[in-house]
Parts: sequence; C-alpha cells; structure tokens
Amino acid sequence: MNFTPFIRAIGCMLMLAMPAAMAQELAPSLSGRTLVNVDPHAHYKVVYDIHSAETAAGISKGLFYARGLIEAYRKQGVTPKQLDIHLVLHGDAAKYLLINTTYRDVVDDPFAVNLNTEVTQDLLRLGVNVEICHSTMKSNGWTADDVLPGVAIVHDGYTRLIQMENKGYAYIGGF
Repeated sequence: MNFTPFIRAIGCMLMLAMPAAMAQELAPSLSGRTLVNVDPHAHYKVVYDIHSAETAAGISKGLFYARGLIEAYRKQGVTPKQLDIHLVLHGDAAKYLLINTTYRDVVDDPFAVNLNTEVTQDLLRLGVNVEICHSTMKSNGWTADDVLPGVAIVHDGYTRLIQMENKGYAYIGGF
C-alpha cells in the first residue's frame, strides 16, 4: 500500500490549519475584559488645534491623525455623517493648506508639491471643516487665492478654537 498520497494530504491539511492556529495565537487577547466602543448611533463633535509643522507619513501630523479618527469611528459603526469635525490650522501648520505655487515659495523649493492637498480634499469630501487662520495668512502675505479650494478662512485660530469649545466640541490638540 502506497501511503505517499495520504501523507501528502495530511501534510497539506496541517499546513492549511497552521496559519489559522498561528494567527489565533498571535492575536491580542482581551483576557476576558470588555472592549469599550463608542455608541454607533450618536453624533460626535470635535475640533483639532493644528499648529505644528510636524509630519507623519509625509503629510501634516494633524491632518494624518484627523483622517485616522474618521477611520477609527468607521470601524465602530459610525459614519462620517455622524461626525462634526473642524480642523483649525494656524501657525507653522497653515502652509499645509496652500496651493502648490504658494507652497513652493514658502518651502523655497521650485519643484515642491504640497502633499497635503490630497488628504485635505479627501477630508473635505468626508464633510470635515478644514479652516485656516486669517491672522497667520496676513502675517505671511497670503491671500484667499493662495489657499486650497474648500478651505474656510477664520479670523484667527485661537478665538475659533475657544468658540468651538464653548459650543461643546471636544478639543484635540498637540499637533
């Protein structure tokens, strides 16, 4: 009796079962604890204070994490329509909301491309309010024509942040 096909079949079954077993073993365990999620039927209001020139994945760290927040909510059953998000960019971060020609002048590179344009347009499509500080614009000599389409111009970043917090928006800073 030739056992080779039988042994091969058993070997294949074991090989197919191993990745699943290994994945289970490697998956993080909650050790019987409850995972706390947000209410998927609620509406959420948040305002981001984005003032730093820090980047993540080549784009503004604030824009990057704001986009990530939408994804984190999505994973918990919350749609972008349930989110009221305002991103207030001022100070060093305001340059990330400029059209390419102005951005090139600001970063002093005639070949530079503002990599934040695409994520900004994506955020606007998702219903996020992207806002730039007019005081920062004025101090840099920028006009409304220098700003990406769809971006709102607010009088100044700090009074806007205070206004939004007084309206009950959760404040997220550090960017």
